[in-house]
Amino acid sequence: MVAREKESASLAKLLDVLDRLRLECPWDRKQTFESMKSLTVEEVYELVDAIGEQKSDEIKKELGDVLLHVVFYAKMAEEKGWFDVSDVMDSLVDKLIFRHPHIFSDTKVEGEEQVLQNWEKLKLKEKGGNKRVLEGVPKSLPPLIKASRIQEKARNVGFDWDKKEDVWTKVKEELNEVEQEMIDGTAVDLEGEFGDLLFSVVNAARLYGVDPNSALERTNMKFTKRFNYIEEKSIANSKPLDTMTLEEMDVLWNEAKNL
Repeated sequence: MVAREKESASLAKLLDVLDRLRLECPWDRKQTFESMKSLTVEEVYELVDAIGEQKSDEIKKELGDVLLHVVFYAKMAEEKGWFDVSDVMDSLVDKLIFRHPHIFSDTKVEGEEQVLQNWEKLKLKEKGGNKRVLEGVPKSLPPLIKASRIQEKARNVGFDWDKKEDVWTKVKEELNEVEQEMIDGTAVDLEGEFGDLLFSVVNAARLYGVDPNSALERTNMKFTKRFNYIEEKSIANSKPLDTMTLEEMDVLWNEAKNL
């Protein structure tokens, strides 16, 4: 009870501060839903970065920034007479209870997979909710994440491989089609085949329990670290990168790998 009182007081304080900023700060006063959209996306990515680095202070700070955006949108909606932050929280509570009948009702589930399947089915039943399975995938998601979410939603209604090993046949098939288009296809066709190949690889990652977005970012970071090592060595040796041979770069690349 003491913890809940503390949390309620902190939320009330945040709302009071935001009310004052909305009235007195020229920048906060002029913000709209449209002007905040890109800033919200940026804040979410900063939170993702902090989580990736596992820095608790940074995670706390970035969570605060995301929370600010949530209450800011609710405040602007209240000014328009649409809803307020209490309505937002009440709506969320109702949704969580409705989508967890195995907790708040007498529905029985046998594991995580069945929970996810029930979740998708319940979303389709919600009044005013998504009418189609894939409607809930945001159009503005980055393509790699969107591919993963599309496949997850399709899986939750039973559209998936019977055996995960079978996905490699599809990956090889798509790779062959890319190679064929490279020989006698057009640029547009080649792009399409590369898309099919990437989609099949995302599918394989999902089936083997790998988050493709995290996997690619891990490789991005690894490549960046090793390439930075090459660049640092080139600076230390007063030899610009564009004057080095590929063989010289490979030697430094392997040094970076060993480190």
